[in-house]
Amino acid sequence: MRTEIRVTTNQAPPLVGHNVVTADLALTEAVLRHGSPEVLDDLVPLGAQAGSAEAREHGQLANEHHPRLTPYDRYGTRIDEVVFHPSWHWLMERAVGHGLGAAPWEQQEAGAPHAHLRRAAGFMAWSHTEPGHGCPVSMTYAAVPALRADDAIAKEWTPLLASTTYDPGVRLASEKRGALAGMGMTEKQGGSDVRANITQARPTSTDGTYTLHGHKWFTSAPMNDVFLVLAQAAGGVTCFVVPRVLPDGTRNQLDVVRLKDKLGNRSNASSELEMDGTVAHRLGDEGRGVRTIIEMVAATRLDCVLGSAGLMRRAVSEASWHAAHRSAFGSTLADKPLMQNVLADLAVETEAATALAMRLASAVDALHDPHEAALRRIALPLAKFWVCKRTPAMVGEALECLGGNGYVEESVLPLLYREAPLNSVWEGSGNVNALDVLRALGREPEALDAWITEVGRARGGDARLDRAVDDVLAMLGSLMGDPAQLEVGARRLAGRMAAVLQGSLLVRFGPPEVADVFCASRLGTSYDGTYGALAGGDLRAIVERTTPVV
Repeated sequence: MRTEIRVTTNQAPPLVGHNVVTADLALTEAVLRHGSPEVLDDLVPLGAQAGSAEAREHGQLANEHHPRLTPYDRYGTRIDEVVFHPSWHWLMERAVGHGLGAAPWEQQEAGAPHAHLRRAAGFMAWSHTEPGHGCPVSMTYAAVPALRADDAIAKEWTPLLASTTYDPGVRLASEKRGALAGMGMTEKQGGSDVRANITQARPTSTDGTYTLHGHKWFTSAPMNDVFLVLAQAAGGVTCFVVPRVLPDGTRNQLDVVRLKDKLGNRSNASSELEMDGTVAHRLGDEGRGVRTIIEMVAATRLDCVLGSAGLMRRAVSEASWHAAHRSAFGSTLADKPLMQNVLADLAVETEAATALAMRLASAVDALHDPHEAALRRIALPLAKFWVCKRTPAMVGEALECLGGNGYVEESVLPLLYREAPLNSVWEGSGNVNALDVLRALGREPEALDAWITEVGRARGGDARLDRAVDDVLAMLGSLMGDPAQLEVGARRLAGRMAAVLQGSLLVRFGPPEVADVFCASRLGTSYDGTYGALAGGDLRAIVERTTPVV
């Protein structure tokens, strides 16, 4: 008896088999604008692999099979290991192999142009596979500039962190072909106020070796080889390098108390650590720990922006793909004027986020340029505040475009939605970054000059942008003249400065239809933030530009 096969109709096919790099015109145009055709060509294989059915399946499996903490072995020996599903290792092997860890720092020193831009574009594209494994990759990338505070430590660890070989397992660094880095800053009583940390650092010799005693509330990620940790030394908050394995081959005293049960991805293992006699090496001077580790924070803030932009792009790709293949009331959803309005609005959001993220990545390639350095100082907290803050609502709207189909786990939109708030919380919440903007404006006049110069390069390109620049400067003058209102207005100022910076980039470099809609909505006075409320523009062209082609 033959079983009848029933064909399902009016359902979008799975979005697999496309190249997430070449399908993302905003990303490819930014790579060509700030980099070169050679950089883009180098990213094409990564984009093809990221959009493959195999990669999507591994991303799903890594989140279905959660990491498991194994505190003791069968003999009762404390080992504190985290066991991952093979799909996690598949994703990590390829992320590291594509040079998304610390490779750009060595490439830059060797004279390779656009190393950080290439890595940033790759990080965004590869995040389409699964967001959780981006955490150890990001920590590894960000550790290197902080490690440079000590030449000997940097020489010991940078080659391993910059390796493109993924070599997991708790072993001596000298026995490994590649290493990963983590970070432990926050504590139960302090959170973002790291100066409230109470973990003690006790010197054991005159060569910079200490033992640490305390509890870390969030440590990313416990399976890594080396950690940057803040603790209180006699001279104040100090930064330390903590190896997982000591030179004699024994395991350092790092007790994993538990793995966090988080809102977003389930693939990564964020942890609480207890330290009691943990061997650590001082990085930088005592009392200057925040200043030392701030280089790592800055790099991870960039990755927060890149990760959020990647989440946006994956979400809008799924939404536009669904709308192009789903019919209702006589035509495809993509042909419905109101759906076009929603999709175009989402597309404009992700184009603006991508333009700003890639501009910041290009600034890292110009480390010694005064304008680029000053722009990084002001634009990183601006972008971290704004782009990451916009992501949850944007991903939620993209999910709604799929209706009930978007509410089931197989669509991947629920994972993206749970993950969307992460980057706004990590490496400084919205308030912390808004206050960091005020700090830069108050202490470093060159930072404001860099912002004015950057947005001024679009002067005359759009009257709405010009008015918005003038309004921001007037707002800034008003707030600076009224210290009582300065902190209260920090978020409003940061949001406007970030949106104006995005608008200037789109006016200079973006397609006219995208720049027009952005300036009319985000920089106008009547925009209420509701997606799909655009008042005009070439919406069909914007949607078609963003819809993946397989």
